[in-house]
Amino acid sequence: MIDYLIVGSGLAGISFAEVALFNEKSIFVLDNNSQNSSKIAGGLYNPVILKRFSEVWNAQEQLELMNDLYVSLEIKLKCKVDFRIPILRKFFSIEEQNNWFAASDKAALAPFLSTELISKKYLGIDSPYGYGEVLQTGYVDTALLLNKYKEFLKENSLFEEESFDYDALQIVSDGIRYKDIKAKHIIFAEGFGMHANPYFKHLPLDGTKGELFIIRAPELDLDVIVNTSVFILPLGNDLFKVGATYNWKDKTELPTEEGKTELIERIKEIISCDFEVLEHFAGVRPTVKDRRPLVGTHQNYETIHILNGLGTRGVMLGPAMAKALFDHIENQTPLDPVIDIKRFRFKEKN
Repeated sequence: MIDYLIVGSGLAGISFAEVALFNEKSIFVLDNNSQNSSKIAGGLYNPVILKRFSEVWNAQEQLELMNDLYVSLEIKLKCKVDFRIPILRKFFSIEEQNNWFAASDKAALAPFLSTELISKKYLGIDSPYGYGEVLQTGYVDTALLLNKYKEFLKENSLFEEESFDYDALQIVSDGIRYKDIKAKHIIFAEGFGMHANPYFKHLPLDGTKGELFIIRAPELDLDVIVNTSVFILPLGNDLFKVGATYNWKDKTELPTEEGKTELIERIKEIISCDFEVLEHFAGVRPTVKDRRPLVGTHQNYETIHILNGLGTRGVMLGPAMAKALFDHIENQTPLDPVIDIKRFRFKEKN
């Protein structure tokens, strides 16, 4: 018998897998590769909501746990996945400058907002009002991380690629049984695929579609991430990742002309040089209306758990939420009520 069967190998799934392994628990991971939001994510971590100049919930704790996890993963996987790089918020007016400096005076935001106006001129960007610098930022190469982690799991016979058959899940006296796997607990970390899960499909997971580009812009000279209505992330060799759109109606993972047009228009608001769209991606982020994750244990089955709803901040949220769920299961540590699925009434019993 293993300790944990984990369904899903996106950021939520591998975060929990790594927390469990660090605590010397045995795991096995199943995934059918149907959800790609983690793979195509921008991967940015940023402790500030730049649209409103407000703090991300529990930002400092998330950053610390994130740092510990990704440092250990880089050692384990023998590759660089975490890149520390400044995020600059381009200002479009004196009013935006003033709002920034007002926000930087707040105690919760002071560790994250530089009080120095950045006036550096970047080739290819007109910035008469300069930039504000967000501190403790960077990005994770999520595609590389997930691929390397899956390789690690496969090499250690801890992974199977298959679609989960909910009808084959049995609740037994000392845990769960799934086909020939017996485990003390099962963790569902399926992303937007949760809608097919009979144990948790009643939870209000909305899903927000996002579209991203890889562009080539030889005249754009950036060694930082610029973030306004979209982010522009330098990849090297004149290549940049740009995103992302937000669509609450379309739940497909297909790139659209509407999304392409929106991204192109927003890029033109930021940069003043020519660019070429090389690749166009789309994915559905697992989002929740109250902007908090879905973490917890099924009301009827103490061996069935969920880790989902990481939304647009999976890189930051994943490690902290995985630790919270692990401590809840192993040590009966209460979950923060704002992430606990108990905040939503169960509309059906399983």
